[in-house]
Amino acid sequence: MNHQKTVNHPDGRIVRTTSAYDCGGRCPLRLHVKGNQILRVEGDDAPEPNQLRTCLRCRAYKQYVHHPDRFLYPQKRVGKRGEGKFERISWDEAYDTFIRQLDRIKATYGNSAILLATGGGYLASLHQGGLAASRLLNQYGGYVTHYGNISSEGAVWASLTQYGSVMVGHSREDMMNSKLIILWGWDPARMISGTNTMYHLIRAKENGAKIIAIDPRYHDTAATLAHQWIPVYPGTDTAVMAAMAHVMITENLHDQQFLNTYTVGFDAFADYVLGRQDGVEKTPAWAAQISGVDADTIQTLAREYATTKPAALMDCQGPARSAMGEQYNRCASTLCAMTGNVGRPGGSAGGGLMGIPVGHMFRQSAIPPGKNPFEADGPNVKGTLDIRMRVKKRIHINTLWDAILEGTKGGYPSEIKMMWSMCNNYVNQIGNSNKADKALKELEFIAVSELFPTATARYADIIFPVTSAAERNDFTRPWPSGPYFTVINQAIEPLGECKSDLQIASELAERLGIEGFNPHSEEEWLKILFDNNPEYTTHIDDYEAFRQKGIHRIDLPEPIVAFRDQIKDPQNNPFPTPSGKIEIFSRRAADLDNPACPAIPKYLPTAEDRFDPLAEKYPLQLLTPHPRNRVHSELYLVPWLREVEEHRVWINSKDANARGISDGDPVQVFNGRGTVALPAFVTERIIPGVVAIFEGSWYDPDENGVDRGACANTLTRDAYSGGGACVMNTSLVEIKKVQGSA
Repeated sequence: MNHQKTVNHPDGRIVRTTSAYDCGGRCPLRLHVKGNQILRVEGDDAPEPNQLRTCLRCRAYKQYVHHPDRFLYPQKRVGKRGEGKFERISWDEAYDTFIRQLDRIKATYGNSAILLATGGGYLASLHQGGLAASRLLNQYGGYVTHYGNISSEGAVWASLTQYGSVMVGHSREDMMNSKLIILWGWDPARMISGTNTMYHLIRAKENGAKIIAIDPRYHDTAATLAHQWIPVYPGTDTAVMAAMAHVMITENLHDQQFLNTYTVGFDAFADYVLGRQDGVEKTPAWAAQISGVDADTIQTLAREYATTKPAALMDCQGPARSAMGEQYNRCASTLCAMTGNVGRPGGSAGGGLMGIPVGHMFRQSAIPPGKNPFEADGPNVKGTLDIRMRVKKRIHINTLWDAILEGTKGGYPSEIKMMWSMCNNYVNQIGNSNKADKALKELEFIAVSELFPTATARYADIIFPVTSAAERNDFTRPWPSGPYFTVINQAIEPLGECKSDLQIASELAERLGIEGFNPHSEEEWLKILFDNNPEYTTHIDDYEAFRQKGIHRIDLPEPIVAFRDQIKDPQNNPFPTPSGKIEIFSRRAADLDNPACPAIPKYLPTAEDRFDPLAEKYPLQLLTPHPRNRVHSELYLVPWLREVEEHRVWINSKDANARGISDGDPVQVFNGRGTVALPAFVTERIIPGVVAIFEGSWYDPDENGVDRGACANTLTRDAYSGGGACVMNTSLVEIKKVQGSA
């Protein structure tokens, strides 16, 4: 094993690096390079037990980097907006056009008319495009932008409410201490959430742990590992959890001593569960009517979870991407407390985020963007649970298109006239893609920094072609965290005329007359970012060796357990909440006076749940899980990954038979927001009444408005929950067979 950054070889070089995908893994890679071409990809070569297993997405990295459809030169639009017709131009023309439009918009409407749309398309310290653009536009006078994470906002709100911290995870090795693992709404075979998660799950099962999967789909992890699959209707998880609490309370299975010592507000939750608050006991029979899980199963599950020590209830962000997302995560955390599993090896804290305070991507170094002048007179939102405060000067990410169309009269912070977009494909990845089409056609100018002709890029007036991670140097972190740090070592020179986001921003700054924008070289920046990050300087003695090896692994003396110190010594280690305890009842939530954010976790009916009257017209609930063969919409064009799994709609045979649909038939899935066309996958792996379309397939409407790309978000709502969760898994649809192609 040779740990040099680049090793020369008769057939080329081997470069130790990683990707910057917004992926649940962060795979160490060895790229075999000849000339300026990646020939082959190999994974981590560390000996056991430290090897980090490379997933199929990174193994297809060379087809992503060298894909023939990549933008290699600046482009300008030559067709109608949205058609995706471009022609090559020079960088001078691209920059001149951008600056001319930027200056015109600012002079005519003010800085608040400039929308900066950034995302997690690629995540790293230096070359995270949104920060470079923010730094530029802050020095240009400001801009309006968005708030909220598409996947995790509900889980973040829940964890901050309940624990006052987002570090609610255990290191994966701790699964070996669990006797029972409940995967609730989580399919780590697809939504990885940490390289080697499946490896550790397999080891835990071999070690004797029982694994239960609760999900509307019999997903890949359930099929591979679970001893039991409990299907549940989308949006009803919290009802099942409340009924489990009812069983524990009425059978005295809950850990009252733990609750007395470490929590506040359990009595209020018990009043809700026992019906003292609203006259409705949350019995298993009550939950069975809502969730489709029979009462005996709920009762057995509650008893097994309460009496098996230790047990890990691992909720995640699938059910959290719903109209009741934060309630699901809060109720999961409450069950973890009721069973005394918080802060205990082999247990769990719930909360959906699974992050540990080592190698967390939230603690990654980054270039300083500065402060946005447009937000200078806004409210102080640090630590607030009130989403209404957070959207006074920003736009919730899932209402971006509405904000463009409605502006200030719709309650949004500004009238938007232009957009600069990067590191995202929001036409595809936030709710209501047809509204995106309408909104983007209203704007006066759109610039997109991109690698590929994505659904969003097709609306651009100007395209800035961006380098891939293989064409630059950087640092990355595990996703969301893990006991190691990774390095991106440049494998090839930039292809065509591609430039990094930082280089683009720097050259624009120079043309705009902004002085001192980028005072450092790439290597100088990296050293500064390293030296200024306490995690690096604490764990890494040799900077050059770190760069050479492409990874630094941290030896943990014992598995990391969230809130271990708070449970071991609560007097000296209070929880970072106002009470210093786990807040099952949150005064901060109560003070919001918002029925969508109750003080205790509750099951709440929502728009487009299975009981909405709209279900008479659109009787099927739509799930939009993460795909196995893409990172959201990234890697969509990669041929190897397309071969892995055909893009189809999952439908149970009962629903299919009722509609005359056979496996493979062309169908259309539709509701009031749009229609998508794709083949049917008739299967018993999804419960009746629910269909699933994996997110990330590119939006591609035809002349009749039928989305031939079958983007799941053509059908989803552009709304958010009381805690700010995007409601991607709370939509009703109908499905019909069509003749010929879909």
